[in-house]
Parts: sequence; structure tokens; C-alpha cells
Amino acid sequence: MGLSKQAKTLNKQQIEMISSYLRQHRNGLRNQTIFLLSVRSGLRAKEIAELKWRELLTPNGNVGDTIELTNSTSKGRSGRSIPLHPSIKANLIEVLEDQRKHRNFDPCTSHVVRTERATSTTAQTVVSMFHRWYKVLGLLGCSSHSGRRTFITETAKKISLVGGSLRDIQMLAGHQSLQTTQRYIDADSEAQAKVVQML
Repeated sequence: MGLSKQAKTLNKQQIEMISSYLRQHRNGLRNQTIFLLSVRSGLRAKEIAELKWRELLTPNGNVGDTIELTNSTSKGRSGRSIPLHPSIKANLIEVLEDQRKHRNFDPCTSHVVRTERATSTTAQTVVSMFHRWYKVLGLLGCSSHSGRRTFITETAKKISLVGGSLRDIQMLAGHQSLQTTQRYIDADSEAQAKVVQML
């Protein structure tokens, strides 16, 4: 795909505007959480739709500090550990509290994102949500991939400030390869955690 066809990235003001807009409308907590999982964790639409509570909860049932994304949730072999941005963690705590009220909630099998009529959703539904939100807000050229591209771009800009490298960005994004020379760059999990907090 050429650069001209890639989803546009979002600037800080746009992120704040979208987040605020979503929270103030129907299903605000859920929709804002979907958006934050994209722009602050770099998740694909499929990963957002497939994400389960077992990938987020600690043994005592609380929301942890990382998303432990499995290969089955992700694309191919791109399961990975992603430090949680504080804004996402705060939302997830609220979502979890609400979902625990449902009779069919199970921390081992329940999905994080559910609809008004179903206990889970699909990647296509998530893609359609983003399309609708960006269209309403007049953000041309943006798609469900814009949040992910923004996450990768912004963490790449900041990673050296915390002693990390592009290898850390590759791991956060769940990409399978870098250029040959980049394969030699060591990963630093501490830097990954620090750079997400800087967003």
C-alpha cells in the first residue's frame, strides 16, 4: 500500500476532541475505550473485537498494568505484551465494574467489548464504528487504522528518550520483522512501559 493510501495519523488535539466526543454520546464509555485501545495501545480492529478480560486481569481479578495479547486474539503470531496507558486502565476498570453486573460475565471467556444485544462484536463492526465516528467529525482520510498508525508513529518518536529502540516499537506493534539491520536491536521492556506513559 502506498503512503498516499495509508490511514492518516491523528494529532494531540484531534485525539482529545475524538475522545471527548465519544464519551459524551451513547455508549460513551465503551466507544471511548475502543478508541483508546487503538490510539494508546496500537490495537488492530480485530484485536479490539477479540480482546478478552483474561488478557487484562491479574490473578486477583483486577485490571493489571499490561495487555497480554494472545496470538489467537491477534493477527497470526503477533501476540504481545503492551503496557497500559493510564487513560485506558481507568476506562477498563469502569467497564469491568459494569460488565460484572451481567449474569453471563466470565473473566476467563468474556470479551471486553460487547454490544447492546450481544456479548461480543466483530472486527468489521469495529471498523464501521471508526468510519462513522470520523465521518461525523469530518476527519477525512482517517480509518480504523489511524489510531494504530498514530500509536506507532508517536512511540517511535519518543522511544529514544527512554533508552529504547525501534525494536521496542516492533514488539509493541506486533510486527514480525524489521529491516535486516534492525533485527540486531535489543528490546527493552522498561523502555516500552515508559514510552507508553509519555503519550
